[in-house]
Amino acid sequence: MPGGWCIACSEDLIRSRHVEMPDGSNPISKMLRFLPWRLLLKYAARRYGMLDPLTLMARLRSFAQPSEVAEPIELLRAGMVFHARGLVNAKAIQHNLDWVWPFWVERQFNPSDPSFVPRAFSFSHINLTHRNWTALGTPDLPLYPLVDPRGLVTPLYDGWSIDFWILPDEGPRLLPSKLSEDQVQQQLQLDPDLAVHTHCQRGGLRLSQTARLVDAGDGLPELKLTAAAAAEMPGWLAVAIRPYNPEGIQFVHEIAVQPDRRRVRVNDEATLAFDREPDAIRMARYEEGDVSLHLKREARGTGIDCEVGLATLAALFRIEPGQPTSVDLRVDLPPGKASPPPAAPIATRWERALAPTARLRIPDERMRFLYDAAVRTLLMLSADDYFPGPYTYRRFWFRDACLMLQPLLAIGLDDRAERILSGFPSRQTLGGYFSSQEGEWDSNGQVLWISALFQRFSGRRVPADLNRALRKAVDWLRQKRLPATATRGTAGLLPAGFSAEHLGPNDFYYWDDFWALGGLRAMAAEWRRSGETEAADEAAELADEFEADLRDSIATIPDSRSLGGIPAAPGRRMDAGAVGSMVADYPLRLHPPGDPKIMRTLEFLLERSFHRGGFFQDMIHSGINAYLTLDLAQTLLRAGDPRFAELVRTVADLASPTGQWPEAIHPNTLGGCMGDGQHGWAAAEWIMMMRNCFVREEDEALVIGAGLLPEWLENEAPLEFGPTSTPWGKITVRLADGKLRIEGAWRDEPPALQVRVPGFQPLDLVAGTDPIELTPA
Repeated sequence: MPGGWCIACSEDLIRSRHVEMPDGSNPISKMLRFLPWRLLLKYAARRYGMLDPLTLMARLRSFAQPSEVAEPIELLRAGMVFHARGLVNAKAIQHNLDWVWPFWVERQFNPSDPSFVPRAFSFSHINLTHRNWTALGTPDLPLYPLVDPRGLVTPLYDGWSIDFWILPDEGPRLLPSKLSEDQVQQQLQLDPDLAVHTHCQRGGLRLSQTARLVDAGDGLPELKLTAAAAAEMPGWLAVAIRPYNPEGIQFVHEIAVQPDRRRVRVNDEATLAFDREPDAIRMARYEEGDVSLHLKREARGTGIDCEVGLATLAALFRIEPGQPTSVDLRVDLPPGKASPPPAAPIATRWERALAPTARLRIPDERMRFLYDAAVRTLLMLSADDYFPGPYTYRRFWFRDACLMLQPLLAIGLDDRAERILSGFPSRQTLGGYFSSQEGEWDSNGQVLWISALFQRFSGRRVPADLNRALRKAVDWLRQKRLPATATRGTAGLLPAGFSAEHLGPNDFYYWDDFWALGGLRAMAAEWRRSGETEAADEAAELADEFEADLRDSIATIPDSRSLGGIPAAPGRRMDAGAVGSMVADYPLRLHPPGDPKIMRTLEFLLERSFHRGGFFQDMIHSGINAYLTLDLAQTLLRAGDPRFAELVRTVADLASPTGQWPEAIHPNTLGGCMGDGQHGWAAAEWIMMMRNCFVREEDEALVIGAGLLPEWLENEAPLEFGPTSTPWGKITVRLADGKLRIEGAWRDEPPALQVRVPGFQPLDLVAGTDPIELTPA
């Protein structure tokens, strides 16, 4: 793949040269076209005893369907950067195991730990076992300092870190990254703002630390860290600057100690300001080893520089037996290109942002906390652009943005959703393709779908420029479809592509086509409601064609391959990738609840692709996936199958102590093994799951209470969710003392209600204001 990437980049570079003849032709391109590139590459490879890159690429691509885009260049670029750091990690870490390393390194390099990863033939060494972190932020500024599971703090995006240690004069040290689970507790405080508390204990040593954002003036926050230490013997509380973060090495070339010794400047990009002067300061360059090895050596000079980029420093504060000591420090956070928000206190900003959101009230405090944490995650990640994560995935995908917009609309954040949607047209190509990654053909359908959902839930029209872009998106879908003469089973579908990235190699994925169909159907209905008959007719006609071709394609799959379900693509056997076809049920609702093919696909996945109670995605992710597990739970809920509840409980159990889910979870360590350690899509699906347990849409009715868990109903504790947006207006559902109260702020006629609270007689009625007396079943 790297060889093919380099070749493709070279060709792109050649084509981009702005050298033209009067007739508009490019002489360089003409000349280079006649060079025997393939022959030269083959000869060079053989000459130096290397694999022929062209043959290798051909072999690799033989596993996938032919596609105009082999792999999205954006993902290849990100992968190259990712593995470049992995190469640095491999060089820096394994030869310096006497250093203090971050939590994930301490685990992966420990041969007695389940996280151990052998290094013999590894191309690079990356975090594959504990991709877990918690971001601190505000709802209006895209700054995301990270805290790892042992309290290591990374103030700046992809930057160096700050750690806290207790170093007794004699005896074992307290180094959080080396501690076991029973020696560490971590909590996320939600109100009045976000703070992460980490408590560590080893023998007679106790360390408590807190990380939060505080007001610094001019609307900008700064990071405040507080550490309190107590010991039964004399020693030191150390504040250590570390040249790494949760992904690995991050270079520190220069550390400057200011004359007052209370301020330390790192890489000339941020300053640590202590509330008092340290009792001692120690520093070390790479060739001297980690500063943890030189704590008895007096520091010389007012700073240190390191050509290798592994400079370390420890500011030491004396601890006397039985006399706790503490230190506060603040780190300035350069805002980059982001504009500072209005100069209001951070707590006030959170209060204002949360004010319109739907409230969840259930007796399960853990699940309620997960909901509240998820709401804050989405507010942070939508502060500017809409990112699926604060670190590894701090970039834009239409797929994640659209699916994460759904809960924003559901919990009442219409203005925020409209701001994000307003930026979509700028990402559309002239041809009408909503492009965040080439070769992923699901985006146009998703943008059509979420735009329609915005209109239904908010009662507003989408902005005019977005509406024009949606018309172009329909034209793009029409032109992008394969012709009727295409290979049997693919006619009328979208081309082979990389699709959702975790479904397998390039193929004609039904995921893309179901999104196209769902988006066209939804937006056609909205255009018809708003009187745009021509646009509605065009979208509806194209949707009919998509539906017919999809039906014909699925019918061509022999039962020996489909097993009665819907594989990921026409030529695929049933495997974990079939989870992509489940999008037809949730969230698109293209079939009625309990559709036979959908349910057979679901049963296959439950039987073959589950591990420890959650959906295990074999491909790419190779871990338990929280958001896909919840998607399957939604299908079970629609079908009235009570097994959905166990999937919800499993996902709750898989959340970190701070209420976060990584994109994929290691089946043995239960730490993150793929993607961002705080995944926005997972947070989004938890919000939708809690919401749909209370109220969800089905055809032209609202289904009330069908997902209330048995344990929530046991002690007759009050239950509540709302106000949540629906196509008819906002609704709040309350259940207490056997009485159901439905408070609706309807825009027009109230909808039909299907009351389906487990353990009670079903009711079908029209929304009213009087409490509903429930009759036990």
